[in-house]
Amino acid sequence: MSDAAPPSIDLPSAPPNARRDLSASAVAAGLVAVLVSFGGTAVLMVQAGHAAGLDAARIGSWIGSLSLVLGLGGAFYSLRTGLPVVMAWSTPGAALLVTALAGVPFNEAVGAFVLAAGLTLACGLFGWIDPILRRIPGEVAAAMLAGVLLNFGMGIFSNISKQPALVLTMCAAYLLCRRWAPRYAVLVVMGVAVAMAAALGLMQVDQLDWRLTEFVWTTPAFSAQAAVSLGVPLFVVAMASQNLPGLAILQAAGYRPPASRLVAATGFLGLLAAPFGAHSVTMGAISAAICTGPEAHSDPAKRYIAAATYGVSYVALSIVAGAVAVFFQALPAALLAALAGLALLGTIMGGMAAAMANPQRREAALITLLATASGFSFWGIGSAFWGLAAGLLAHAAFEFKRTRAGA
Repeated sequence: MSDAAPPSIDLPSAPPNARRDLSASAVAAGLVAVLVSFGGTAVLMVQAGHAAGLDAARIGSWIGSLSLVLGLGGAFYSLRTGLPVVMAWSTPGAALLVTALAGVPFNEAVGAFVLAAGLTLACGLFGWIDPILRRIPGEVAAAMLAGVLLNFGMGIFSNISKQPALVLTMCAAYLLCRRWAPRYAVLVVMGVAVAMAAALGLMQVDQLDWRLTEFVWTTPAFSAQAAVSLGVPLFVVAMASQNLPGLAILQAAGYRPPASRLVAATGFLGLLAAPFGAHSVTMGAISAAICTGPEAHSDPAKRYIAAATYGVSYVALSIVAGAVAVFFQALPAALLAALAGLALLGTIMGGMAAAMANPQRREAALITLLATASGFSFWGIGSAFWGLAAGLLAHAAFEFKRTRAGA
């Protein structure tokens, strides 16, 4: 890794002191990450549940069990180690299930969820993840981070035409806060956005039914058909589209995550939650970028508070998961898109700067950024993985050329 790559962050050897490190900016970053991750993807699980013919209780159990385990896992690890660990559900996996669940008995689908979690746990326990992560150059990881987030930044401006008053007010609040109170910019923008949406009549929450989540047990049944059509694809998509990119985002931010151990933890949590309908627990990617960026805190060693806030919020959401999913459907899409983009501006800037700082690796980084930002998808695996693969291939080719030239 070159000198241009983000420096490694040395966390304090003593256990973190959350009371001392608590800050409004970190809490705000964690809440924004929840808004973006839950609001943007919970609807996919609602759609998948309807496609599978599930009732409201089982859909609530699905979302609630995922929220509970990923929230507990991320908050516990963050508060214990001081590393900003953000766990999430597999968004590409949920998208896959919207069509793949139709016609599959749900007990067999749960068996496929157990299989996917078991494969993830095995990868972590056998230590297969750390060697992969160590071979990713810092510039390529930073370019992948910037590529993943680039469309979120552009989403600020593409949504102005959809809700001009709302988005322009959010932008004005952001610019003013960045000038006078930069640490609280995201928190203020979030409050202004919700107030403005309510004032404009863009939030339709009168139909919400705030019933508590019922955690419904489904005994897994195993079939070859469900294993091939659901279990293996869920495992591959979660590993390629979220676990590896999520870990690379932590690395790009300067942290040194125990990759195999964290992946094993997601697999174990997935096994616990699968009988309640949870399809996959993974490392967070977009949400991790929000919690590990400079907007969360100027001191990287205190950004774990953002990840802990994210985790605790998910635990709270698990109590009324089904109703909260409907609530997020009631929020304007432009609000979520603009809020995500504004919250990620600093991270996008940092990723691009780190990716392009080293002239010798600049071209490989550019290929990574463009491939990732393209949104290209193949075999059900998203552009984050393919951008990383393209960048590593280009990096290997250019390094081989330089080695041969210097021989």
